[in-house]
Amino acid sequence: MSKRDAFLQTVSKDTVNEFLSFIKLHKEDSDPFDINELLQELPRKQKTELWERLRKLLTDVLVENPVETWLQLDDDSDDDMEVENSPNVKMTMAVLGAVANLVAASVSVVDQDIAYGSLLECAVVLSGVLHALPKSEAVLPAAILRLCETWWDKGLEGKEELGKSAFAILMKKSLSDKNTAKDIIRLWHLHQVLLHFDYNSQDSDSIKDLLLQCFMNINYIKKEEGRRFLSFLFSWNIHFIKMIHDTIKNQMLCFPKSLMAHIAEIYFRAWKKASGSVLQTIETSCIQDFMHHGVHLPRNSPVHPKVRELLSYFHQQKLRQGVEEMLYTLYQPILWRSLKARNSDVRANAALLFVEAFPLRDPSLDTEEMDNEIQRQFEELFSLLEDPQPLVRSTAILGVCRITARYWEMIPVTILTDLLNKVLGDLASDTSSADVRCSVFKCLPVILDNKLSHPLLEKLLPALRNSLHDNSEKVRVAFIDMLLKVKAGRAAKFWKICPMEHLLARLEIDSRPVARRIVNLLFNSFFPVNLPEEVWCERCVTLIQMNAMAARKFYQYAYEHTAPTNIAKLMLTIRRCLNACIQKLIREEGGDDEEENNKENSSVLDEVLSAHDASTMASLLEIVVILWKSISKALDQNEEASDYTISKFASVLPEYLRIFKDERCVVPLIIMASFMPASSIPTFSCGVVSKLRNFDDGAGESKYSTLIDCLCKWGQVGHILELIIDWLSDAVPQNQQSKRDSARHVRIQENMESKPELALDYLEYILEHTMNRDYLLTVSHKKLSQLLKLLGSVKDELYLFIKIPDRQPQKIKHDTALRAFCLHCRLCVHLQHKFCDGERTYLVVLECSGTWLDEKVLPFLQAALDEEQVSEQSWNFAKQLIEMYLMVCKDVLIIGLADSEFQEQLLDLALAVMQTDRGFFCLPLLVSILKEVTDICLTQLFEHTGEELVALLEVVQNVFQKALETVARRLKKQREDALQIIYTIEPPLGEFLNTVQCWHAACPEVHRGVLSTILAAVVVEISHCLQKVSNVEDFVVPETLADLPPLSTCLLQVVQKSPNMTSAFFIELVECIDSKTVEGIFGLTATIHILKVLGKGNFKGAVLKEAAATIQSHLQSGREVAFQDDLKRFFYESSDKLLDEVLQS
Repeated sequence: MSKRDAFLQTVSKDTVNEFLSFIKLHKEDSDPFDINELLQELPRKQKTELWERLRKLLTDVLVENPVETWLQLDDDSDDDMEVENSPNVKMTMAVLGAVANLVAASVSVVDQDIAYGSLLECAVVLSGVLHALPKSEAVLPAAILRLCETWWDKGLEGKEELGKSAFAILMKKSLSDKNTAKDIIRLWHLHQVLLHFDYNSQDSDSIKDLLLQCFMNINYIKKEEGRRFLSFLFSWNIHFIKMIHDTIKNQMLCFPKSLMAHIAEIYFRAWKKASGSVLQTIETSCIQDFMHHGVHLPRNSPVHPKVRELLSYFHQQKLRQGVEEMLYTLYQPILWRSLKARNSDVRANAALLFVEAFPLRDPSLDTEEMDNEIQRQFEELFSLLEDPQPLVRSTAILGVCRITARYWEMIPVTILTDLLNKVLGDLASDTSSADVRCSVFKCLPVILDNKLSHPLLEKLLPALRNSLHDNSEKVRVAFIDMLLKVKAGRAAKFWKICPMEHLLARLEIDSRPVARRIVNLLFNSFFPVNLPEEVWCERCVTLIQMNAMAARKFYQYAYEHTAPTNIAKLMLTIRRCLNACIQKLIREEGGDDEEENNKENSSVLDEVLSAHDASTMASLLEIVVILWKSISKALDQNEEASDYTISKFASVLPEYLRIFKDERCVVPLIIMASFMPASSIPTFSCGVVSKLRNFDDGAGESKYSTLIDCLCKWGQVGHILELIIDWLSDAVPQNQQSKRDSARHVRIQENMESKPELALDYLEYILEHTMNRDYLLTVSHKKLSQLLKLLGSVKDELYLFIKIPDRQPQKIKHDTALRAFCLHCRLCVHLQHKFCDGERTYLVVLECSGTWLDEKVLPFLQAALDEEQVSEQSWNFAKQLIEMYLMVCKDVLIIGLADSEFQEQLLDLALAVMQTDRGFFCLPLLVSILKEVTDICLTQLFEHTGEELVALLEVVQNVFQKALETVARRLKKQREDALQIIYTIEPPLGEFLNTVQCWHAACPEVHRGVLSTILAAVVVEISHCLQKVSNVEDFVVPETLADLPPLSTCLLQVVQKSPNMTSAFFIELVECIDSKTVEGIFGLTATIHILKVLGKGNFKGAVLKEAAATIQSHLQSGREVAFQDDLKRFFYESSDKLLDEVLQS
């Protein structure tokens, strides 16, 4: 028996194992048995017999192991169990797989002359069990799916049902998380199967859902075959188009803008292949709907730019057949009406679409009609340029630039000239909108891309030169960007459009964004890196002579446009130029006739420059410093280049200092010295401290600042500190131990007088500059402590100044002592931050100063000014001391160094200041301190509770109450001073109340306490004013906050700024009235006036009417008492009327 006959005999239930063995041999490459060859060789009769045997085998296997057993096994199995545990099911799956492979191989040998009913039955049965296969089976479903695809491709009988099965399975697979690109490609090959689904059948509902999910799947949109498939879906049914369109619109918010071109392509392909009612539906329900949204969506909508991107795809396809006519027809009922809409946003959106789609033409129109249509559209364009809304004008400018750039040679000369004159003549100087002016210069580069425009623009652009000096920075930036485009495109000489003098003048004074662009524009002119280095220096001198300040700005940004090597070369070339000037000066003075030694320093500028020209010499030196700073990081990374540069300049620095005596030259030379090690310039570095010592008191900062910077960078800040300590030791009174400590220090030139003012100038300069301060804090802790002690020892002298103001100072003046005390406090803060991590060493020192103020200085604020024991001078001096200390303490709070103990001590001092007769002067500062303490406490209280924090917050409320009481007292005694204080207290008060409101959840008690204090202050002040009314006919009900008494106006203005604060204020008002904290006709009338003026603002809430109703009930209960007095009766009736107005509003 042949192998072929043997195989045919095994296709039976009884010999199933042998059958599976043959199938296994087919899969092995080493065995010659091949099913495909066998099927080709089988005669027609044996093929029919084989297929019949397969049908019977398949039927027998399924009868013995029906589908229900698979499903039951799947349901009962755990996640970790597999179907292979059942031998029967395992055998069934193997047989199904073998049959599926054999049927799939048989499809290729089926022809019209052979009966394949049994084969069809096998295929139908296999496709029917596909949905019931166990989850553990991965190979078998793929085999059955391949069979269905093969059957569909062959076009055999029954292909519809098998194709549907494959279509549904592939769609689910392609939408799963484990999908591959091949699944989408395979689905596209089966796309015609969709036409065999009945759209109106309920069985197709699941297919519809899957199809709509395809439009939400990014893989479909990105894949070429996926987009083809999606566009094909539009042709399934006209009603399905609307569902597709709604799905895409709903997903547009989630899709990135980059996908819009792909989505537009899907619509375009569907439109291109559609006809009849489908075409009409796509145009009107989809494309025209997007046009409508493109016009009416708000500009700030995240979907608007995506819709524009989608429509832009259609605009770009205008050259394709039928597109231009379609756009003309669909835009007709939308665009022209929207361009005339009252809503400016609609006009702007419509203008944007109009300029993108321009020109809109119907190819079916004759020449005359076409010309009229184009003329009408140009008229619309001119109309948009004159629109009252700046956004529309800006959009029209963009449109004009795009249209003229694209159709330059086709637009009539008259229209082209009129358009450009309108844009460059009128809109470039549009005084009503900087955005419009900016748009002109942002859009002009679009025209410049068309080289045909260059001759005309070369004539028109010079008229715009003054736009460089526009008062809007963004316009100036856009103008320079336009000049950069002119330069890059070689459209014209940029200096003919805007003269060099204008550019340099702007470079001198303008902001960083503008200056950097001007440098970019001028860089090749003044730093031609392709020319010799001597030319660079020549251009540098030319730039200095044209505008020295602009030259400094130019070289400040030059490093952004060239390599550090070129910057270093320019520095060394300027050095040779300066050397040449010095040699020339020496020769002129007869000091050196040898020219051979000057070859290194020869320069082409010998005849132009002179060392006598101090201004140019100073500018060159400044530029060297600027260039050195710009490449300092690069030099730090290249030690060899750094050493070479330092050696070159160190060798000539002493000579420069000897020759260039002008102050403008000395400053850059000292800065240059700070770039070098002190050891490289010993002749200069050894004399820096002496120079600082020889300055007189009152010397300007410009004289000593660069020297101090030098010493700090050299790590010699200790020398400055010793000088400061020496001078202060001589001027400040000290105890005997301190004097003995000072005597141990070596003094240089002890016969020189001490200069305490200059010492404080030096110290203040160091502390104010971060880099220098960091160097100072690296000095030994002992030295810094000595300095701190010296500065603190001025307290005794300060006390004497306050106590005996007429006393003549011995060695230190009043103002100098005051500065020393301030620096003492500031130094405490820096030392605490630097050295005391977790300790309070220097906070204690600062607290001691507060205690001293409390005990020694505050008593001078207690007595009235006209009493003899306290003079005006003493009071002012005490005031300055306290203000100075409180300012430093506020900084401690802000930077987070203050612990609860420090805060408590500070609040006690604040309360003590409030309790003095003249503590009002520091109210704004105290309220700022309250804000910082409250912020710290409430933040910590929100994270964890603590009795200390609660106690501090109670003190805050107490101090705040005292502050308002102080203002109220001052209003009675000195109204003018109080009004000034009220004006200055409003900003810090607003910050304090905002902090309390923001953290109200952390501590509601503080929130209520502060609001009740404000309410009490306002009610008391208004009530007091009502009681003083003598003639009711002259009384005017307050309409605004300004009509209230001054303190009430200030407090309620702050409350009114926050709706949440206003609402909480009304709630507190109701509670106070219900608890009878506020009562009586005057108190209730005051609350009514509060309601009226606050209700006039932006606040409108139910709590307002609730408060009015509560007041009305309490007012009516006191009616009898009110009618016993004429004044009370008047206010009762007036209040009742006002309440009715509030309740009815």
